[in-house]
Amino acid sequence: MKVLFAIDSLQQGGAEQSIAHIIRHFSKDTQVSILYFYPKADLLSTYQELGCSIISLNLQGKYDFIKGIAGMKKVLQDLKPDIVVTSLYRSNIISRMACKLTGTKLIGTFVDDSYNIERRKTFSGTSGFIKYYSTWLVDRMTSFIPCLWIANSKYIGYSNAKHLGIPTSKIKVIYRGRNSDDFSEWKKPETDDFRFVCIGRLYEKKGYPELIQAFGDIANKYSNAKLIIYGEGSYRPQMESQIAALKLNHRIILAGNVPNAWQKMYESHCFVFPSRFEGFSGALVEAMMTGIPIISSDIPMNLEAVENNKTALVHQLKDVTDLADKMQEMISNYPSMIEMGHKARQTAMKRFDIKNIAKQYETLLIETVHKK
Repeated sequence: MKVLFAIDSLQQGGAEQSIAHIIRHFSKDTQVSILYFYPKADLLSTYQELGCSIISLNLQGKYDFIKGIAGMKKVLQDLKPDIVVTSLYRSNIISRMACKLTGTKLIGTFVDDSYNIERRKTFSGTSGFIKYYSTWLVDRMTSFIPCLWIANSKYIGYSNAKHLGIPTSKIKVIYRGRNSDDFSEWKKPETDDFRFVCIGRLYEKKGYPELIQAFGDIANKYSNAKLIIYGEGSYRPQMESQIAALKLNHRIILAGNVPNAWQKMYESHCFVFPSRFEGFSGALVEAMMTGIPIISSDIPMNLEAVENNKTALVHQLKDVTDLADKMQEMISNYPSMIEMGHKARQTAMKRFDIKNIAKQYETLLIETVHKK
C-alpha cells in the first residue's frame, strides 16, 4: 500500500510529531511518502530517519492555494498513491482539490477543535470576522471530498462534524500515542525548589495568561516555587511583559524550544497544562507516560485523557483562582499527587502506546483503500 501524508509544514508541532510517531511503527508493507507545502522544516531530520520519501513544494504565499493544488496534482500523478492522508487547514484545502481533480482517495484528519467559541474570540474586528467565516466556508464547502475522517478525540470529531456538516458515520477516533518504551518511570527530583513545567507553543490559547497570574499567587506563598515553560511562539512578548509586571523574571523561565522537551519533566515536580482549546494533546500523553503529577484544564479533550482527582488535578477553564488553588494543593498534598501520577502512567501505557495506535491507523488505511 502506498500512502501519501500531506501536511502544511514540518515545524515542531503536535500533528507533525504524531505523524512521525505513527509512521515509525507501520509495517514494511506500507510505503510512505511525505508532502509538505511550506518551508518550515524543524522536523526534517526526524522524517529523514524514517526512510520515507519527502517532497516539498516550498510555497511562499500563506494562501497560495492555486500553486499548491497544481504542484500536488503533479505529485499525485507521479507517485500514484493508493490513499492520501491530510492534516492542518491549508494542507486540507489543497489536498481536497488536488485529490478531487485526480480521483485519488483522501482521508481528512481532525486534530483541533477549529470552530469553538474560544477560537472564534481570537478573531477581532471586521477583518477577523471575515477571515474566520471565509475560512469556515471554504472548509465546509469542500468537506464532502474526503471519504473518511480520523479524529484524535471523540469531542473533536463531534464538534467538527457539527460545524462542517459531516455525518458522524464518516469519522473514526484514533488517539495520539507515544512509544511506551521511551518513557522510564518518573521519580521525584531531589532539588530544593518545586518546579512546575509547561510545554507548548507560546500562544494565548494555551492559557499562559492564567498560568502566569496563578503562579504569581503561588510565588508569594512558596519562595522555592519555579515555573519553567518550554516552547516558542508569537505570544512571547506579552508573556515577558506580564512576567516583568509581576516581578517574577527569576521565578518564571521561558526556556524556548528544546529537542525532546518532554524529557524535562523528569527534572520537574508537576506538569501543568492550562490550555483553553486544544487537539488531543501529545504533551499531556507524554506527561501521563512519565508518571509526573499533572494539573490540567477541564476542556473536553483533556478529560478524554485524564480523570479529575484520580489521574490528575483538573481546574476550571480560564479560572485563575481555581488554577492557583490546584497548584497550592499540588505542593501541600504532594504524596497523594505522586500516587495520582503513578495511576496516570498505568492508564497511558494501556491506552496510548504508539504500537497499538499505529496498528489501528494502518488497519484503517488498508480497509479504506480496499473499500469501494
